[in-house]
Amino acid sequence: MKLETSFFLMEVSMDIEFFEPAEAAALMRCTESWLRDGATSGRFPHACWGKGKIIFTSEHILEIAKLSEILPGSTGTPLSAGHRPAAKERLIGSRAKVRLAPAN
Repeated sequence: MKLETSFFLMEVSMDIEFFEPAEAAALMRCTESWLRDGATSGRFPHACWGKGKIIFTSEHILEIAKLSEILPGSTGTPLSAGHRPAAKERLIGSRAKVRLAPAN
């Protein structure tokens, strides 16, 4: 029984399609920059290959559609400030730390 289950999971994972941001944007009928901004800010699920190449799977696109959905009776806009994950501060090297340090 366990063997059949793992075979089923492997078969399902093979049906995943991969899309570059331009392809995903055309499929979703949105702008490429909106998708890229959402991915780089951590709002949208995505994969990162090589040296930062953003890739969306068919599962990612479904999840983004669900995140952007507005249901009847709900208030606010999708991905409002209350639902966004906190932005991570990226510091690279000591110059960035000095530049962002509060002035005394």
